[in-house]
Parts: sequence; C-alpha cells; structure tokens
Amino acid sequence: MNFASRALSALLLAVIASGSVHAQDAAPVSERDKVGYMIGLDVGKSIGPGFLDLDMTALQRAVENGMVNGQPLLNDSDVKVTRQALIDSISARKAGKPATSIDHVKAGLLVGGNIGTSLASIHTEFDLPMFMHGVKDGANPAAKPALDDAEIARVRSAFSAHMGEIKAAKREADAKASSKLEDDFLARNKQVKGVFTTLSGLQYLVLRQGNGPRPRPGQKVKVNYVGTLLDGKKFDSSYDRGQPAEFGLDQVIKGWTEGVGLMPVGAKYRFWIPARLGYGEKGAGTEIPPNATLMFDVELLGVE
Repeated sequence: MNFASRALSALLLAVIASGSVHAQDAAPVSERDKVGYMIGLDVGKSIGPGFLDLDMTALQRAVENGMVNGQPLLNDSDVKVTRQALIDSISARKAGKPATSIDHVKAGLLVGGNIGTSLASIHTEFDLPMFMHGVKDGANPAAKPALDDAEIARVRSAFSAHMGEIKAAKREADAKASSKLEDDFLARNKQVKGVFTTLSGLQYLVLRQGNGPRPRPGQKVKVNYVGTLLDGKKFDSSYDRGQPAEFGLDQVIKGWTEGVGLMPVGAKYRFWIPARLGYGEKGAGTEIPPNATLMFDVELLGVE
C-alpha cells in the first residue's frame, strides 16, 4: 500500500520539487518514528522535482493544520491562482524553460493542506518532525534514505496490518453499538398498538387490508415498496423507479419472504425486519450498514 498515493491528489502527484527541509534529521529509531519516516518518504517521492516551488515552513504548517482538520489557510481565490501557478511552473520545467513566477509560501500552504487533510485519519500514528524528515529525503533523489528498502517494506507491512486491526476493532464496536440501538427500538416498537411480532422477531403493522389471495412458497409476487433505515434514510424504492418490483418469494431476504407471505393481495403492510432476517452483520453495499433493522412499506399488487 503506497500511502503517498492516497495522500496526494492528481495535482500533487505532478506538482512538487527538490530542496531542503529544516526538519528533524535524527535517524528513526522507534516503530512510531519509522512509520512517520516511511509515510513522509512516500509523500516526498510523490512530490519529486516541484519541491523548489514550495516554502517548507509553510508546507509543514499546512500539513499540521490539515491533519487536525483546521480552517483552510488559503481562500478559494488564492487556491485557484496558486494551483494554476504550480501547473505552469511544472510544465515550464518539463519543457526546459525558465521557471515561472510563483508565491512559494502560498504554494507550500496549498500542497501542505492537501497532504495534511489526506493524512488526518492516521495522524495520531506518527509525529510530524520524523514525517518531515522523510519528506525531505524522499523529495531529494541524491539523499540516502535513513531506512533501507527491506526495513521500509517491513514497516509498511506492519503498519498496514496495524491499521487493519484498528479498523476491524472499530467495525466490531460500531456493530455492537448499532445492534443494541436496534434491539432497544424493536423492544419498544413491539409495545406499540397495532404492531404484531412473529416468532422469528419480524414486526409488522397493517396499513391497509386486502382481500386477495396470500402468496405461497415458490410463487412470484408483484409489489410496490419503499425501504428505509430507522433514522429515516431511504435506501430503496420502487415508487422512485416508477415501476413495481417482481420476484420469487423465496429469492429475497428472510424478512421479506415471511412478511410478504402474510399479506393478501391488495394489502399494504409496514415491516420492521431485524438484522438477522435482513442483511445481518455484513450489511449490504454502502446503503445498509451492519446489524441494521430495516423498515419497509409494502403493497402487494399481485401473485403469479
């Protein structure tokens, strides 16, 4: 995993230059030092030959500000002008022409802000001085890195594994918290007048009675529906698509199979489907999180 690639926008990957950085030059010793140096080295290599366009004090200030989600240090007008100046300067160098005029401080603030913002989620994993040491070495092709290739590879692998563990732990904690909220809701909801709870835990409310046949296992049904999370966020709707949905009763999540099977044609029900009858601990795509209770308003239009 190349952290610089994720840290910089397409502009930054094309933009930066070589020069000196007044940063901590002590060799990285601790694992935290090595992580900071490794990430800085990646960023410096991506910065490359545009380093001369950047004021390093401004760059470091903007990186630090961006990592803690501080207020932008440049207004929109300065961002636009400075971005174009950087592009022009890089283009001139590539063409072997004299460097164009550029405000080095603003260039440092622009690039540093982008770097800092993109590293905000991991900024507690390293210290800025050692990161800047890595930036300096990475941007200077003549510099000998403080860590050899094998050690850089080891640090990168260990850091990736560490971040994976952190993300997994957060997912697990979030899932447990979400599960408790959903369970608490269902416990309250089952006490609401008119709400029925089946043996499986499915809850439903009859919004409109129907007088047609109920679907049998294996039959195809035609429905209109809207699905939301408990916070009201809509994730699916046949109404929005302007066309009813048709599917086999045994081809959907368990909550749908059971719930729609209770409905006579012509009826409209509201279902609250616990996660275990829906998409469980994995969720579905970006719309349905893990352990989500789903609410559906469903109209049964026909059975085949």
